[in-house]
Amino acid sequence: MAHGLYLYGIFPSPGPVGLDLEGLDKQPVHTHSLDDFIFLYSAAQQERYLSSRKNLLGHERVLEQAMEQGYRTLLPLQFGLIIEDWGTVKDQLIAPKGNALRQLFGRLDGRREVGVKLMWDAEVELETLMQENDLLRAERDRLEGKTLSMDEIVRIGQSIEHAMTARKQAIIDTFRDMLNPHAAEVIENDPLTEAMIYNAAYLIPWDDEPAFGQQVEQLDAQFDGRLTIRYNNFTAPYNFAQLAEE
Repeated sequence: MAHGLYLYGIFPSPGPVGLDLEGLDKQPVHTHSLDDFIFLYSAAQQERYLSSRKNLLGHERVLEQAMEQGYRTLLPLQFGLIIEDWGTVKDQLIAPKGNALRQLFGRLDGRREVGVKLMWDAEVELETLMQENDLLRAERDRLEGKTLSMDEIVRIGQSIEHAMTARKQAIIDTFRDMLNPHAAEVIENDPLTEAMIYNAAYLIPWDDEPAFGQQVEQLDAQFDGRLTIRYNNFTAPYNFAQLAEE
């Protein structure tokens, strides 16, 4: 039993032709034209979709497969968006936001989103810091085996924290200096885990990705195993498809 229409994303007209994609619940994916916007959708088989790994990946796969078939300028819609009819979309999205959507298409035309996430091992970095910083190491060694006052504990902790923060910032600055000049726009997001020290998305010219990827590989080699780098070179442009609040 259908429960309305599940929306995946929006293309500028004329949009995709002849797509053969499978959406959520193994439903065929279709296109629908409203004004100069082309919507990607399938029949919703549930009243609401849980944000399970399977469903999230299914949503993302539809968008990526459409892009892989050459339809690169795409505004991804948030997961779980179900509508009853196209009149709702016209009234609630196109009428109030149509011009903003067209501006976003202009922003994304000929560009793609890539992402870089950096992880480090804080314990290893701390030990390396101690080996490299004579003053901190001497302070630690001098106080080993002694009963410390709270003030001494706080002071030493702050010194170590400041040094680790500076160490982290130096890594981030190196990545910014190397990668940001290649991007039209950069969005820095919050780290997702304790080990993650940097999480950035870049909007780059579509055909520049191989060169951008080489820069990431150079940075990986430069840090010689200190970092775990996750580089996503193909994704729907979620970070750069945000409508401005009015």
